[in-house]
Amino acid sequence: MNPLSGVFSEAWQMYKTHAKHLLAIAFVIYLIAAVIAALLALAGNFGVLLGSLVEIVAAFVLQATLVKAVQDVRDGRADLSIGETVSAATPYIAPVAGASILAGIAITIGLILLIVPGLILITIWAVIVPVIVLEQAGVFASFGRSQQLVRGHAWHVFGTLVLAWIILLAVNIVLGLIFSVLPHVLRSGLASVISGTLVAPFVALIVTLVYYRLSGGPPTPAQSGPGESYGGYQQMLATRNARERPA
Repeated sequence: MNPLSGVFSEAWQMYKTHAKHLLAIAFVIYLIAAVIAALLALAGNFGVLLGSLVEIVAAFVLQATLVKAVQDVRDGRADLSIGETVSAATPYIAPVAGASILAGIAITIGLILLIVPGLILITIWAVIVPVIVLEQAGVFASFGRSQQLVRGHAWHVFGTLVLAWIILLAVNIVLGLIFSVLPHVLRSGLASVISGTLVAPFVALIVTLVYYRLSGGPPTPAQSGPGESYGGYQQMLATRNARERPA
């Protein structure tokens, strides 16, 4: 049995339902990073280097924050504001950065050498960020825990990652065509902010939901009953709230 069956439809339903909240989080972080990087670039090559560092840090902040945001909205509503979500994710930014950098180096080496080792590492380390944020695991412990969760479901995880990559590639191609008429500097900045804003929350949803499916965590609304949809769960909540509302 594939534990990841329906994960894309579940992620899409949550993405649509909480788009305003999730996109706002991604947009604010991307925009702040892009503005700082653009200002630093005015200082020359050293400024460009510092701007790249700012964007890398922002990527780690976004990863941790979006995992927290997905955890927050799994009950059907967003209880935390953008600021509260970032604050809740802040303690995990350093370990997420450390694990991501180590994983990135190892995966790059694996892809350069024989490709297959790199793909294996991408698969077995697919959920290191959710493991760090949701289980409070350390940098090195997250690798072993992710591998433990993926064990026995590697092909399912790999297939999910490939499909996610294809979707993201298609989105980036479409956005690239849309912004192709703009000047290079403007095109690059807008494409980065808008693409990241649209894509990052969906990626976070997929990866975090994969983690919950593999870890056997509490079911999301979309998993709360046989054939029960996320929308159906929300309707159930609305009905229950109406019954409990004082006359």
